[in-house]
Amino acid sequence: MRRVREIILRADRRLSEYVKHRTVIFAYEGDFASFVQYNKPQVNLMLNRGARIPGKFPHVEGSGPTARFMRFKDLAEVDARADELARVARAWCDLMATAPNKASRSRSTKASQKR
Repeated sequence: MRRVREIILRADRRLSEYVKHRTVIFAYEGDFASFVQYNKPQVNLMLNRGARIPGKFPHVEGSGPTARFMRFKDLAEVDARADELARVARAWCDLMATAPNKASRSRSTKASQKR
């Protein structure tokens, strides 16, 4: 888990971390990823809204409407996939940096409701 954390936080300066629901959450303009099933020997990283992340990442798993996962069986696998994990983290930050501002969206919704 420590190595995954290090890779994510070094991938992009915009990412931060905090603890929520007894696990570490990585975030930038919204939750990016969190550790799940952390009591097992392997590391399971849930990309909370991974379906939105643009790009092709061969080790990102899942087909549901929202979450995606990256699973690492050991430290060697984390190191082997470090570049891909960093690219996923940067893609999230780039996506969120260009996403419409929530405040301006709510203002425009309120303005259209007044009409």
